[in-house]
Amino acid sequence: MSAAKECDSQSSQSDMSGPKARVVIQQCLSAKLLVKPATENTPDIFVQINRGVVMFVCFLQGSSSETVQKLVKTVLGVRLSETDGGRLVSVLDLPGDVLIVPQATLGGRLKGTTMQYHKNVDKAVGEQLYNDFVGAVQGIFDTHAATVEQGCSVHKGTYGNRQVLSVETNGPFTHVIEI
Repeated sequence: MSAAKECDSQSSQSDMSGPKARVVIQQCLSAKLLVKPATENTPDIFVQINRGVVMFVCFLQGSSSETVQKLVKTVLGVRLSETDGGRLVSVLDLPGDVLIVPQATLGGRLKGTTMQYHKNVDKAVGEQLYNDFVGAVQGIFDTHAATVEQGCSVHKGTYGNRQVLSVETNGPFTHVIEI
């Protein structure tokens, strides 16, 4: 079964109450993410952004392509980025860069003294939804006049791997959004 069909199947079978996705958005001056550690023959590979936002994304049971589209519209439209004049605008209107990091641990719930992740989507489904989310954000950045004019970029982390992140914040200015 393809990941998209599995996603739709899982969506219809899961508990439909509660959030379908969770995003933590952190305003930053810069961020650098190690996406592939060095090997014997290759150096570390990093992605890096300048002023903009880091988005930590987790898809929960019940997520679908509709969830992805709604999430993209929300995170790119919400006015959380601070201009030099102190006004809050969307990351598109700043304009700023975006670093998207998959973060399955956002789906965890504390039970006693341990975290459980029963509400997360299956890994293959989560990876497909994550890639769809990144693609949709990139598509909007590629056609938005301000981000194109300023040469803003969208970078992403790798799904299912540990990654090392360094962030220079101008706050901290961090928000949790659930869809």
